[in-house]
Amino acid sequence: MNNQNISDLIENYLKQILDDNEKIEIRRIEMANQFNCVPSQINYVINTRFTIQKGYLVESKRGGGGYIRIIKVNLSDDNQLFVALERMIDEELSFNDALAILQKLYEEKIITKREGNLMIAGMSKQVFQDISDEENHIRSRIMRSYIERLSYEETE
Repeated sequence: MNNQNISDLIENYLKQILDDNEKIEIRRIEMANQFNCVPSQINYVINTRFTIQKGYLVESKRGGGGYIRIIKVNLSDDNQLFVALERMIDEELSFNDALAILQKLYEEKIITKREGNLMIAGMSKQVFQDISDEENHIRSRIMRSYIERLSYEETE
């Protein structure tokens, strides 16, 4: 067997299903039984690897008939990705979350590698070294501004 851990196996399994479907519904307990792990392991994978920054919306319903629904976010004419990204950016944004958002924009061919690198430079920790107490707040405002501006751009 290769060097994948249980989280990688669960992630790959779900992504394979999502390759053929725009959305899937799973039951946490059934997935845990399938992978012989605790249900919290399923939560961990979904919460860390199926985020809006990585191109997924997650909905859940608790209770006996509960489920977890994972929806692949695709770009459409109504800019649903931009709207979803704007909604998920809180008042503060960590550098790692900003990188994940920029990576998704690059993967979707909304920005070029060069543009992404320029955006990264503008939000790097070095830029905020003298005002580190406001770093995540300012980074959030910068990212919101990027997203807003990109939503007005016509993509080729």
